[in-house]
Amino acid sequence: MSNIAKTQRSASLRIKRIEVTNDKLTSRAGLSPFVRYLDSIDIFPSLEKLFGSIRKNRKGQKISSIFKQIICFLADGTSSHISYFDNLKNDEGYAGGIEAAATEMLSSHSVKRFFRKFSPLHYFMFRRLLQKLFIWRLNLEKPSVIILGVDTMVMDNDDAVLRHGVQPTYIKKKGFQPLQLNWLGYFVDAVFRGGSKHSNYGDSVQKMITHVVKQIRRHYSADVPIILRCDSGFFDQKLFRCFQKLEIGFLCCGKHYKDINELAGSVELKYWGQYRNGDGEKAKIWSYYEFGDRRGSWKADEFLRAIYCTQETDENGQYLMKFVKHDSIIYTNLGMGGKIDEQLINADHGDMLEPAVIIKTYFGRGSDELVNRAFKNFVSQKLPFKQFNMNAAYYYTSLTAFFLLEAFKHDVCEDIIPVSAYATTVRRQLFDIAGKIVHTSRYVILKVTASVKDRLKLDILWDRCNNPPMQFIWS
Repeated sequence: MSNIAKTQRSASLRIKRIEVTNDKLTSRAGLSPFVRYLDSIDIFPSLEKLFGSIRKNRKGQKISSIFKQIICFLADGTSSHISYFDNLKNDEGYAGGIEAAATEMLSSHSVKRFFRKFSPLHYFMFRRLLQKLFIWRLNLEKPSVIILGVDTMVMDNDDAVLRHGVQPTYIKKKGFQPLQLNWLGYFVDAVFRGGSKHSNYGDSVQKMITHVVKQIRRHYSADVPIILRCDSGFFDQKLFRCFQKLEIGFLCCGKHYKDINELAGSVELKYWGQYRNGDGEKAKIWSYYEFGDRRGSWKADEFLRAIYCTQETDENGQYLMKFVKHDSIIYTNLGMGGKIDEQLINADHGDMLEPAVIIKTYFGRGSDELVNRAFKNFVSQKLPFKQFNMNAAYYYTSLTAFFLLEAFKHDVCEDIIPVSAYATTVRRQLFDIAGKIVHTSRYVILKVTASVKDRLKLDILWDRCNNPPMQFIWS
C-alpha cells in the first residue's frame, strides 16, 4: 500500500469533531442486571417495612427508591464522595440503567437529609435485616455445619476532621472499630463502635452470638452444629460459659502464658502429633501437643481442651529455625462429650473432633480476615459524615449492599466471574460496560455490543437475574 493510500485511510478514521447525541447512553449498563436481581429477590418491600417510618411526607421519595440508588452508588464504587450524587442526578442514562425515573434521582443534599434521620433504634433494624438475609442464604445453601467467625475491623479515619466516635485504635490509627460476625464471605451481624472499643468490650459479643444462634435454631435448624472461631482478643471465660450454655462449639486462640510455654518445652517429642497443611513437598508442617488446661481464675470443673501448635516448615517446605517458628494455642470444647459432639457425629462431621481437623478448621480463620479485606475493597474506610449516627447508618447500609453483591455473585455470576473476586473485579468486568437504552411503544430495551454480550453471557445472566434460586422472604 502506497503512502498516499495509507494517509487517505488514516484520514478517513480520524475524528473531526465532537457533537451531542440525544440517545440515552450509559457507561454502567452492567448495573441493570444487579438492579433486576435485587427486584427479583424482593428485597425492597422489606426495606420499606423496616424503614418506612423515616418517610414523613407521602410527596417525598419512597424509601425503596432511595435505598436502591444508594446501594447502586455503593456497588458502582466510582466515587466515595456523597457529592457524586449531584453528577448522577443529571445523568439520564445512569437513571435508565438502574430503572429509575430521572425526576426521582437523589441529590447530595437529599442523601444527607436521609441519613440524618437515622437514630440508634435503626441500628437494630439494620442488624435484624442482616440476620434475616443470613437465614435466607442458609435456607438456600443448606450447610450441614455452620462455622462463624467473630472479629473486629479497624476503619482508618486518621486524617478525618471532627468525626464523632473517631478514637485511637490498636494499630495506632484513629478510626472506628466495629465488631463483626461473618459466615462464608457474608456479614451476619455487626456492632458499629468507636475505635477504642477492644474486641470483647462490654457484653456485645455475648448478646450478638446468643441472638444469632437463636435465629439459626428457630428459622433454619434446631440441631445443626454451630462452631465459632475467634482470636485471642476473645479469650474470656465468660464468653466460653456463654458458648457452652448455647451448646455451640468454639475455637479460640489462647495466650502464651509462662506455664504453658514451659509445659510445651518439657514434653518429649514422641508425644507430639503432626499436621500437614497441603500436599507435596511444599506442604506446611505443624507439630501439635494436646492437653487439658484450666486458668487460675476458672472454676474447678472448667477445664478445656487445648492444642499447642508449632510451625515446622514454611510455604516452600523449608524447615524453620526455632527463633522464627510461629506457635499457636487453640482452646476448644470440641471432643469433650458435649452436645456439639453429638451434633457433629449425627451430621457426618465426626472427623471435626480430631486434633488435626480442629487445627485445620481454626487456621481457616484466615478466610474471616479476607471478608474484612473484601469489604474494604467494596467501600472506603473513610466514612463521609461528621455525626456518629449518620456514619453508623452509612456503615450498615454498606454492609447490606455488600451482602447483596455477594449473593448476586453466587446466584448470578458464579461461572462468569469467580465468587471469590473482589468488588473491583465485578465493577470492571461487569458493571463498567457501555449500553444504549431504547424506548419503544411497548418495551424499554438495553442494547450492548455483541462482543460484550458473548463475553459476559448476558442472555444467561439476565435470565438468572429474573429467576433467582430463592426470593428473600421476611418472616
